[in-house]
Amino acid sequence: MELEPVTDLPEIRPGDDLAAMIADRATLEPGDVLTVASTVVSKAEGRTADLADYPVSGRAQELADRIGAVAGEEKDPRFAQAVLEESTELLIECPFMLTETRFGHICVNAGIDRSNVPDHDLLLLPERPTESAERIRSGLAERGIEDVAVIVTDTCGRPFRHGQRGVAIGWAGIPASRDWRGEPDRDGRELGVTVEAVVDELAAAANLVTGEGADGVPAVAVRDWEFGDLEGSDELFRSVEDDLIRQALRGWRFEG
Repeated sequence: MELEPVTDLPEIRPGDDLAAMIADRATLEPGDVLTVASTVVSKAEGRTADLADYPVSGRAQELADRIGAVAGEEKDPRFAQAVLEESTELLIECPFMLTETRFGHICVNAGIDRSNVPDHDLLLLPERPTESAERIRSGLAERGIEDVAVIVTDTCGRPFRHGQRGVAIGWAGIPASRDWRGEPDRDGRELGVTVEAVVDELAAAANLVTGEGADGVPAVAVRDWEFGDLEGSDELFRSVEDDLIRQALRGWRFEG
């Protein structure tokens, strides 16, 4: 497998055609997987905001005050309001806000970014990242670049481990996972539970190339990787009924 960064992309502005800009700078081939950072997708879709856009509710003020007391520093209630408005559920409210976004992704602060946002305070996640991936894929096809899958990526932390890694929040032209259940292991025993989240694995691999901070490269072409002859599924985000961790968090409260 090869990972090829798409370099020389300019600062992305609202209305920019990401597919055209990437097609002009990358050599994409049928079977490639193109990963695109959610930051540039959001910028192209105009998903920027200012703190002044968020009148503070009593709930947001309460959250900011409580988190600020734990952190020992003042927290802006307008940011808390932005997180609430981008979320469908607040799973943890202190010492940080862990939320479910409107498209089903669970992350800290609804994935709102405060870095690398020229002229604005906040960068919100794409509203519907899978539709964003589909638009980029269609845009590439219109330029004669066929059969390229697209993954919209983000970075987030993990329970039980330090550090962040790349994850997929939207995808097109590729199933989210491949199902190894029923396949034999090397000793002939049948696998019973293994469903591999390939879009997350490809996002994490690409993140090794994209980097972070000021050195970030927002798009990477993954080449010479094959899904294989396995069943695929687009079920990546667990349903509430199937998510034991979420159910446990609903009954938990931070007392530190």
